[in-house]
Amino acid sequence: MRKNRLRELWAQGKGTANAWCSTPSSFTAELMAHQGWESVTIDCQHGLIDYQTAVTMLQAISTTDTVPMVRVPWREPGILMKMLDAGSYGVICPMVNTVGEAKELVEACSYPPLGQRSFGPIRATVYGGADYHQHANDEILVIAMIETKTALANVDEIMAVEGLDGLYVGPADLAISLGVTPGFDPTDRTVLDAIAKILAAAKKHGKFAGIHCGYPAFGKRMIEDGFDFVTLMNDTRIMNLKAQEFLEEFRSAPSGGPQSSTY
Repeated sequence: MRKNRLRELWAQGKGTANAWCSTPSSFTAELMAHQGWESVTIDCQHGLIDYQTAVTMLQAISTTDTVPMVRVPWREPGILMKMLDAGSYGVICPMVNTVGEAKELVEACSYPPLGQRSFGPIRATVYGGADYHQHANDEILVIAMIETKTALANVDEIMAVEGLDGLYVGPADLAISLGVTPGFDPTDRTVLDAIAKILAAAKKHGKFAGIHCGYPAFGKRMIEDGFDFVTLMNDTRIMNLKAQEFLEEFRSAPSGGPQSSTY
């Protein structure tokens, strides 16, 4: 089976950068994957992406050595299994608040005896290899989002669940749950302390940890603090920011008149 490059990099102590696709486009996914990110996550929760489009995006990402992952809409066994069967090498599941919910997530994503994942890796064997079934439990990443006050209270017990590979901090929902204005790259002490507690729980149990960030400086800080991977914005935000930057530069540029033309 194809090795999961993220596991190899994280085992070496290397932090990685994750791209985030919200746009339902295989071409966008392909472009992102070719930019050098170590992984690309297809957002099927808050993005505009349905299952069939997600499959084409997984195929596009697979033209590179970038690791394809999916954020599923919910902790629902059917969609978890279908995304894995389609070739996702990791799933990020939102709103995992209790030990019981973490165990449900692991069961849906793992073949027996660890879980109850049904056999049918229709595209996963194309991407992962003919021996996919024998090694999938060791290579696929099962990641729980910790993003509520309840999850924060239970994070130590959640991280102790066998078969759960790590956590992913959703800072916006976490802030809302703690009574703070939501946003990426938080500065509020309550939220930062919560993030530190979540990270400590992951490291205590030997799990991987990721977090959604806004700008590169905060992402770098999170890697330095001990996170294994960081997401920087998403495709639509990056496109918006760059488009605005180009337009502002155009409108503020001095007019050179006809003499400035090089055509």
